[in-house]
Amino acid sequence: MKVVLCGPPHSGKSCLRHGLKQVIQALNRKGQAPYPYFITACPDGEGSWYAETVSRDPILAEKLKKNYKSKFTPEFAQRVADDVKNTPLSFNLIDVGGKIDDKNRLIMQYATHAVIISRDLSLVADWLDLCGELNLKVIAILESNLHGTEDELESEFPILRGSIHGLKRGEDVSNRLMVNKLAEVLLRLIE
Repeated sequence: MKVVLCGPPHSGKSCLRHGLKQVIQALNRKGQAPYPYFITACPDGEGSWYAETVSRDPILAEKLKKNYKSKFTPEFAQRVADDVKNTPLSFNLIDVGGKIDDKNRLIMQYATHAVIISRDLSLVADWLDLCGELNLKVIAILESNLHGTEDELESEFPILRGSIHGLKRGEDVSNRLMVNKLAEVLLRLIE
């Protein structure tokens, strides 16, 4: 299973990825989930290390992010697309950039499923169209509410829908309702 975390920029994709990573790795250590492989498919300098570093040392995290940030070139996109296509692991989460363009199309074409997260639900339709074009099964549509105070679950079937609040860098979001619901949905799919 190759699941793309996609949606417009500044919607919390990387924060969601980190929360999922914490939840699923904790379950993996208990023998309740397969090992999750995370692919950072955007050269924005926010790899998996970033969320952990920013919570301990925000100044260092920003400095390193600037050093790691690079251009989103066709060569980078092809390299990541090859990683997505050829990963031998059974459970993969791919954090893509926030633009609908040829580079993300190239990367996403090898995925099987998608989670769409957006700070503005009016922008979801374009991402649904892209996922349809690439034959990706959309398993969740989440509204990111930066200033909200609690998550809201709207429905679990056939698509997980709801809102997730306060996806802020450096904040532990692994205990959020929608992060845990999404982890449950993902794990049911790979059973």
